[in-house]
Amino acid sequence: MRKGLGLLLSGTLAFALAACGSNTGGQPAAKTSNGGSTAKQEKTISLGLTQFVEHPALDSVRKGIVDGLAEAGYQDGKNLVIDYQNAHGDMSNTVSIAQKFASDKKDIVVAIATPSAQAAAKTIQDKPVVFSAVTDPVSAQLVGSLDKPDKNVTGTSDKLSMDKQLELIQKFLPSLKKLGIIYTTSEVNSEVQVKEMEEAARKKGIEVFKAGITSSNEVQLAAQTLVDKAQAIFIPIDNTVVASVEGVLTPAQKAKIPVFASDIDTVKRGAVATYGIDYYKVGKQTGEMVARILKGQKVADTPVEVTREVNLTIHEKAAAAFGLTLSDELKNQAKEILK
Repeated sequence: MRKGLGLLLSGTLAFALAACGSNTGGQPAAKTSNGGSTAKQEKTISLGLTQFVEHPALDSVRKGIVDGLAEAGYQDGKNLVIDYQNAHGDMSNTVSIAQKFASDKKDIVVAIATPSAQAAAKTIQDKPVVFSAVTDPVSAQLVGSLDKPDKNVTGTSDKLSMDKQLELIQKFLPSLKKLGIIYTTSEVNSEVQVKEMEEAARKKGIEVFKAGITSSNEVQLAAQTLVDKAQAIFIPIDNTVVASVEGVLTPAQKAKIPVFASDIDTVKRGAVATYGIDYYKVGKQTGEMVARILKGQKVADTPVEVTREVNLTIHEKAAAAFGLTLSDELKNQAKEILK
């Protein structure tokens, strides 16, 4: 009887020690309100992701953000819950989404494109806001300085050189004297690019014709006015125009007026060429930044990052359709020639 009792006590002690050792990571068990204990659990991050409009370039940004976070250890559905909202190109929707994220008390908000970033920054001031694919964060009043963000907002910029884009157009059209630009008048990033292109063109003696729009419904009509005036049409980084780029391409193709873009995805859709950036890489860069902030880095210590790498992409078939030929110089410079 005494021997059986000893065996019973030994088994009970062994079971208790095994239960204590089952807490993951070797961390002490957290006490519950009734004096018991439970294993320490990792906090699930709540992230609000707002995108102004869906088109291939911004969709690539979004994918890059998610992948960048995952590689840094934050996986949607595990230790991260991403609430993705699309504003469908409507400014009022960007505000409603930002207000919802504020009400839901998201741990961090990521905004793709300038209008969504502006709405988030204005509405949410007690949590980090990280933007992506914003051309001029200072002009958009998101930050006072690229090097030292002065609020709860930072992010990545997709700013490109208009001088370089104009030089590219001239390589296809050496006699260029009249350039058309279609842009959204309510997008700050577009206005900045138009001014920079006007300055670049002025130095080369090129006249610029502008067609401003307020919604996607006006894209094709605006493009039609330009084909009657310009020798080529340039599309800046403009979300409303890019989302409806077929409305530019259709009348331009009929009139044989070549269209040049600011992003690679628009070239894939039928524009002639661009010195563009890889928007997936921009998104991934943004995701890595978000991860650093989630791990404790202060927004004030996180400078805005500007994408420096640009690559020449040419759509050979589109160029031919517009009556353009590729020089050996362009072929050698191009990172990618689409057939």
